[in-house]
Amino acid sequence: MSDKVPIQVLIVDDHAVVRSGLSAFLMIFEDLELVGEAASGAEAIRMCEKYHPHVILMDLIMPIMDGAATIRAIRERWADIQVIALTSFKEDELVQDALQAGAIGYLLKNVSADELANAIRAAHIGRPTLAPEAAQALIHAAKRQPILGDDLTPREKEILGLMVEGLSNPDIAERLYVSRSTVKFHVSNILSKLAVESRTEAVAVALQNNLI
Repeated sequence: MSDKVPIQVLIVDDHAVVRSGLSAFLMIFEDLELVGEAASGAEAIRMCEKYHPHVILMDLIMPIMDGAATIRAIRERWADIQVIALTSFKEDELVQDALQAGAIGYLLKNVSADELANAIRAAHIGRPTLAPEAAQALIHAAKRQPILGDDLTPREKEILGLMVEGLSNPDIAERLYVSRSTVKFHVSNILSKLAVESRTEAVAVALQNNLI
């Protein structure tokens, strides 16, 4: 990176006061150059076509086209443009959406000028920067990985238990006082949720994982 070729930055935020503050901060650093401001996702895409910035500072909560959708659209068309999500929010879902869409960084708006400048420099060379809160959100997400069988309804667990007992669909229908078609519907859901193709496999999975 040379001082003669500053990192070109695009600011995307639907609040004018935020854009103004960020643009003022960029002027402090000689190696950073503001090439444009956008107030919406659609405008950001037009700016990318016109200026092809190196790094984008992207707000996430915007009307019509939110930050994650905008990031995804930009990254699909211009894989070399890096995007840093810059937001006031640290909810786990927002963090995951932004990073899955292709953001290389996730920072909160209370970040210092030096920290933001360093994040822009890091993004320019392909290095991610995550606010501690964003890193924590990813840890939470990893801990919340779905457990096999957790999404079975009480009725589906009841029917799975009867399947383990060896009852057929007609037997289950008679036991529960429901129609055979209802039982067939529930069994189909059970097979789908357990990612198996037969009743025998479903019973084996249920026994191996103590689902009933």
